[in-house]
Amino acid sequence: SLLVNAAGQPRKEKVKLPSSLQGRKPNSIPNKKIEDPAAGKVNTSSLATARQHLSGFHLIPPRVTLGVLKEGCTYAATVILKNVGVNFSRFRVKQPPPHTGLRVMYTPGPVAAGLQVELEIEIFAMVIGGEDTGSLEEVSHDIEILTETETLLLPVRANIL
Repeated sequence: SLLVNAAGQPRKEKVKLPSSLQGRKPNSIPNKKIEDPAAGKVNTSSLATARQHLSGFHLIPPRVTLGVLKEGCTYAATVILKNVGVNFSRFRVKQPPPHTGLRVMYTPGPVAAGLQVELEIEIFAMVIGGEDTGSLEEVSHDIEILTETETLLLPVRANIL
């Protein structure tokens, strides 16, 4: 029951359900236009009823935390963009502004159902202020991945020493 905890005592605060059980993905913005008449479709009787959860991408991992980086060095992390739909789907990445030091490298093109693409997130660690304060400067940016059905946000966090 959601009213009592594991020890059988009444809960003090409400139980927060994960976004996967709430039926939505974290850090995503749905697009207005969902149906594309030119896209390849799978038409089988088992897919005729529920169309809403049959398209989209998942990010693995859903966020990138690079930790403490040395100024003047380049670091990289790999993120997997997996097509969890039943149709092939396209995507593109909106490159971050140059002052963030971030760059996303990927192979453009359609992604078949069930397959995945690697996104290489590169960061050139630089301090924007210009003065050396001897402390950490936080870099925080959400990379936008535009798909046919939604816009995914990939949060990237790092501290530059």
